[in-house]
Amino acid sequence: MQTTDPTTPSAGTDWHARPAADVLQALHTSQQGLSPDEAARRLDQHGRNELPGTRPRHPLARFLAQFHNALIYFLLAAALLALWLGHGVDAAVIVGVVTINAIVGFVQEGKAEQALNALRAMLAPNARVVRDGDRQTVAVAELVPGDVVLLEAGDRVPADVRLLRSRGVLVDEALLTGESLAAEKREDPSDPKAALGDRHGMAWSGTLMVAGQATGVVVATGSQTQIGRISTLVGSVEALTTPLLRQINHFGRWFSVLALAGALLVLAFAVWVRNDPWTESLMMVVALAVAAIPEGLPAVITITLALGVRRMAQRHAIVRRLPAVETLGATSVICSDKTGTLTRNEMTARRAVTADGMAFAEGTGYAPEGRLVDAQQQPLSADSPARRRLLLIATLCNDAHLKAEGEHWQVDGDPMEGALLALGARGGCHASELTQRHPRLDEIPFDAEHRFMATLHDAGDDGVCVLVKGAPERVLSMCSHQLEADGSAPLHEAHWLAAIDEAASAGERVLGFAWRQLPTRPETFDFDTVTDLHFVGLVGFIDPPRDEAIRAVADCHDAGIQVKMITGDHAQTAAAIASQLGIAAQPVVMTGADLDPLDDAGLREAAWRADVFARTSPEHKLRVVRALQAEGAIVAMTGDGVNDAPSLKQADVGIAMGRKGTEAAKEAAEVVLTDDNFASIVAAVHEGRTVYDNIRKVIAWTLPTNGGETLGIIVAMVLGLTLPMSAVQILWINMVLAVTLGLALAFEPPEPGVMARPPRAPAAPLLSRFMIWRVGLVSVAFTIGMLGIFAWAHDVRGHDVAMARTMVVNAVCVMCVFYLFSVRYLNVPSMTWRGVLGTPAVLWAVALVAAAQLMFTYAPWMHLWFDTRPTGWLDNLITLVPGPALLLLLELEKAILRRLGWFHELQPPRAARQTA
Repeated sequence: MQTTDPTTPSAGTDWHARPAADVLQALHTSQQGLSPDEAARRLDQHGRNELPGTRPRHPLARFLAQFHNALIYFLLAAALLALWLGHGVDAAVIVGVVTINAIVGFVQEGKAEQALNALRAMLAPNARVVRDGDRQTVAVAELVPGDVVLLEAGDRVPADVRLLRSRGVLVDEALLTGESLAAEKREDPSDPKAALGDRHGMAWSGTLMVAGQATGVVVATGSQTQIGRISTLVGSVEALTTPLLRQINHFGRWFSVLALAGALLVLAFAVWVRNDPWTESLMMVVALAVAAIPEGLPAVITITLALGVRRMAQRHAIVRRLPAVETLGATSVICSDKTGTLTRNEMTARRAVTADGMAFAEGTGYAPEGRLVDAQQQPLSADSPARRRLLLIATLCNDAHLKAEGEHWQVDGDPMEGALLALGARGGCHASELTQRHPRLDEIPFDAEHRFMATLHDAGDDGVCVLVKGAPERVLSMCSHQLEADGSAPLHEAHWLAAIDEAASAGERVLGFAWRQLPTRPETFDFDTVTDLHFVGLVGFIDPPRDEAIRAVADCHDAGIQVKMITGDHAQTAAAIASQLGIAAQPVVMTGADLDPLDDAGLREAAWRADVFARTSPEHKLRVVRALQAEGAIVAMTGDGVNDAPSLKQADVGIAMGRKGTEAAKEAAEVVLTDDNFASIVAAVHEGRTVYDNIRKVIAWTLPTNGGETLGIIVAMVLGLTLPMSAVQILWINMVLAVTLGLALAFEPPEPGVMARPPRAPAAPLLSRFMIWRVGLVSVAFTIGMLGIFAWAHDVRGHDVAMARTMVVNAVCVMCVFYLFSVRYLNVPSMTWRGVLGTPAVLWAVALVAAAQLMFTYAPWMHLWFDTRPTGWLDNLITLVPGPALLLLLELEKAILRRLGWFHELQPPRAARQTA
């Protein structure tokens, strides 16, 4: 045995195109395998056949990451300043709110990313190899390039293997290619430019042997395998910040700079213009900072997201990372895998073609239920000789078995054979009965070389019968006649070729069926026996679209969301499914080979233009997602296989299938669908848009109330007036209202027409022009109300400062309550019966605020803590006046602005106007 180094993995990318003998020579091995010493040497050189794992972040690091936000930093700085000035209560409340916010985010985020570790589990624990001519069982981790491995049905392929010998091999490659059908394998070379799914001489690490036996030589192990390359892709993808987090971070930085500049200006004005003492001036700055900082905003936003997570879970979408809730609402493009996501991932025998005509099967999947109908959906009679013969062949020339698992039927064996059993049952041919009447005597198993399967059965008094199924062109070449209603007739090959083309144009896989009657059993059942056949007919198979997915695609289009299919399946099949789903009437299809020569600019143009991407590799999927993102799209990617993991992680929100999805896909995704239903994505988008609307309402309610407090203090300072509220009273207002009225907005139901509007632009600011206008208007209104109440109480009624401030605090709370009813509907009028009634959360919040203010005003201990006074009935009536006045002002504002058309946000969708 030579000990020369084998070719490096980079040079081995064309193993599929080399003859087997050349591969053995290039790897310096033979059919006898490596010697133990050489295997050990290569193990040292190439490393263990394992994928690198990920090191999870320490829980403390994940917790501290929750504080990484400009607004949070500013809040913590304000808390330190308050503590330094002796305002321990202020500091404690601010720190408490920030800590609660971090805890909620930490708990909701769940486990850290484990995609690479999940990929490791795809490798089998042991493998059968030939070393020095002896068969041995070794750990998969000890396999090296040049090892000769033995594979049979049921085995998980332990490494990337170039097949040396293949007998009837079918390999389930769905986790890599996305194809629902098992791939046929043979040992001859394939085209050098063949796509991954077309490299018939290769068996890929992690895939499953469905049928047959094979011998192969290992050409790549560990991270050099196809599944290892996916692992590397996953590791190279950087986690993206969600649109909301980008906006909040931008807002936090902008707000922090503005607040800091304002505080310095106020301090300078107090010290140098008014000549106030430093201590008193710093107290004013603290009051201003407490008024300006929306302490509860981060916590309320986090709680709003958490409530969205809970509601999505009720709609079969488990959110693994909290911000993904809002990202779904911003989604403008959904890139979906085909198999198992848009389709059922269950082969269905859709049509049966005989000389008697065409029959269609009702029902989908493997359930042996339904019937055969014609093109007008009328039941077909059971007396068609050709159709009965076709169903008999489909049922008997078959090695699969159907079994019920709960309400679902599963196939044990090849999916197409399982679909044939279901087809036979729908036509009245049940396997249990036919196998007893016509027991199998012999068989020629399917082989990729001769592309057919043949079985010999006892036909009773009629002797024996030969039943054949296989590739239709191959079966036709073995026939001289065809079976018709009145018996045998010469073969009309052109008719059958046209029927094959018709089925293929509908995206169907086709099998041909033939039959021959023999008077006696032949001495040997071989290829010479399978000649001079009667062609009986064709069966077309398809992995049918989910009915609910068709409706969901239509809903996406109504919501302005593009749907693109990215699949490893053949272009013709993918185009047919896309058309049936309604993605496009005539889908624009591009294959992986079409994408390869495109540069980044060309790919961006192609990504927008194409509806379907077929025969794609994991790299192609990743490039398409990145190209769409480069064009400004917010991309949601769905998938279930290992091949989807890199693009799931790259997408703005990755959505994995919970039932049929691999662990690698689930761990790479932000959202997992428990029902594997594309329609649940649309429900999640609806929920995401509602969450974003509610967050905007929280911001639209919080900033003007804080702005009014801030503006009131600034105006009082500039005019040399007594401050209308103390710092601790401002803190009381912010604390009480944030956890009651602010939080109530998190429970708001969706506004009418939420799915009738296009996705928001990714670059749209969190504070739109209308929001800025509203903040300014309401802040001025709050300032007028605060100073007006203080002046009436102090100057007109003659109350002391403590009494006047008590009335101002109550008036501010009243204005906040009425403003809440206005902000609940940003697009439509709020003064409706539905708007007045509110929601249970709103009514409870108002009741809690009323109770808190009664305690604030009349409880003796509150007088000590907050320097308040009990108010009389006339004073209480006066404090109620600003609330209704503010609501009327804002309703008039909305009506005028809507009529003028100044802000597009005030122009609700048509559906909203009809429903409101």
